[in-house]
Amino acid sequence: MRTASRFAASAALLLLGAVEAAPLPPRTEPFGPAPVARSRRGVVSSTEGNASRAGAGILAEGGNAVDAAVATAFALAVTYPEAGNLAGGGFAVIRTADGRFYALDLRETAPAGTWERTYLLPDGSPRGDASLRGGLAVATPATVRGLEELHAKLGKLPWRRLVEPAIRLAREGFLVSPMLEADLSLHAERLKKFPETRRIFFPDGAPLRAGRRFFQPELAATLEAVAAGGSAAFHRGPVAKRLAAHVRETGGVLTEEDLAAYTPVWRPPFVIDFGRYRLVTMPPPSTGGVLLMSILGQIEAAVGDLASLPADARIHLVAEAERRAYADRNAFLSDPDCLPMPLAQLLAPARLAALGRSIDPRRATPSSSIRAGAVPDGGSSTTHLSVATADGEAVALTYTLNDTFGSGDVVPGTGILLNNEMDDFAVHPGRPNFYGLVQGMSNAVRAGGRPVSSMSPTIVLSDGKPRFVLGSPGGSTIPTSVLQVFLNAGPLGLPLPDAVAAVRFHHQHLPDRIEVERGVFPEAIAEALRARGHAVEERRETFTWGRLGAVNAAGFEKDGSILGVADPRRSGTPAAAEGGTSSGPR
Repeated sequence: MRTASRFAASAALLLLGAVEAAPLPPRTEPFGPAPVARSRRGVVSSTEGNASRAGAGILAEGGNAVDAAVATAFALAVTYPEAGNLAGGGFAVIRTADGRFYALDLRETAPAGTWERTYLLPDGSPRGDASLRGGLAVATPATVRGLEELHAKLGKLPWRRLVEPAIRLAREGFLVSPMLEADLSLHAERLKKFPETRRIFFPDGAPLRAGRRFFQPELAATLEAVAAGGSAAFHRGPVAKRLAAHVRETGGVLTEEDLAAYTPVWRPPFVIDFGRYRLVTMPPPSTGGVLLMSILGQIEAAVGDLASLPADARIHLVAEAERRAYADRNAFLSDPDCLPMPLAQLLAPARLAALGRSIDPRRATPSSSIRAGAVPDGGSSTTHLSVATADGEAVALTYTLNDTFGSGDVVPGTGILLNNEMDDFAVHPGRPNFYGLVQGMSNAVRAGGRPVSSMSPTIVLSDGKPRFVLGSPGGSTIPTSVLQVFLNAGPLGLPLPDAVAAVRFHHQHLPDRIEVERGVFPEAIAEALRARGHAVEERRETFTWGRLGAVNAAGFEKDGSILGVADPRRSGTPAAAEGGTSSGPR
């Protein structure tokens, strides 16, 4: 089903108003300037430079945007183990040169041996951290089969050619980045509990040091098998046997049959029309499209022109819309193949207008008084890559292991880090998950089901022409990060690098607070929001370094060039196809 919403043109100047009135001017100094690549041919923007250059090299050889995305994703499995993966899953939105759109669901699934009480003790209390640690945390991997499906339908170059850069990086090594050293140090206590992980990433007991050349021969062998045999070499045969056996040995229920049976799903893209812009993004089990449509629809109804309002008033309105949208998300969204969802009712224009009118422009509404689905009275870690080419092709691909480094467990002899994606289900409905989301039975564990996700790969058109490719990691903060970059770079007209680097905020209904980025959000605005009744707190989780999202973007410029922009919050680096230019770390 194609879902669309059409808002009045006046809503185009939405969150931050006119450029000169923007309440949060771009603040690049806390993060450093956003790295940029520019090309007349095409660009790739990802979280790691070697991977971006692998994808750009594929473009230079005549590959299309899908080829470059597949090559970049495989390379990230080698160079960005925090989230790049072979044993995770995600979502991709694609635009072809002739203007067709596709959305591929390569989300992991619950093994056949799981059910809604897998993570509960007989008395109904949580079964420790079983959904995050150990074999029971592992969902059926999807990445390899998903990338193969993407290539088979829309790719151009031979499959093996797309895997070769990753093989080379694993076999010949690459220089460890300061970010990888820092992430390993931050997660050392958890990761060192796994013998194979400790051997690979903590030689002599210490984390890999920045500047050291890092070799992964076991992972190279696995990738070589995938290059030669396709996804069958991962989902069946020796690799699958080792993977399933290891998961069972560590308390899980994943079987070779689960691996063999996994199938990605092509779904109709979720389409949102907003002024002169059209956002094409993922439908459920991704929740990004639903959240974006709900938030934009509410604000359009709540106020016609935000440009003249002060910063705290604008942020207040967006946070209130986010609060209401996330209440619906947590209560109703699920795997559409397992449970029907009332999307038509939740996203009906009249209901969104009523939600928008229920926002008090002066005071915060306590989340405890927001009833999901009601019509008011009266009134990670994850990683994202973007690819764009001169002929209008675009790929927005977000994929994940869930937590940073997934479950932390490397399958012996394969180099494969396992996911802990089962925690994205509501393993204990009514209690917060890893990202603080309090979800209901709609997202309960179902054998073979896909957990709902916040991943929001998005392609934006302006007046019918491709304009931006956006996406981010960040768990529940992904949709709000994508929303803010879109509004800054689109309706407000900020340069894409400034839009990506600008300070962010987030509200997700529960916990009832506005989260802001640590050390950079203006205190005067925070105090004004508190005066309106909001709890305003700096981002707590150390694994995010106090930041919200890490948007790797691409833009189609008016002069015909393609711009790649990496988020300076992480170690992102864009790369241009042959003949282009780039700035930032290599």
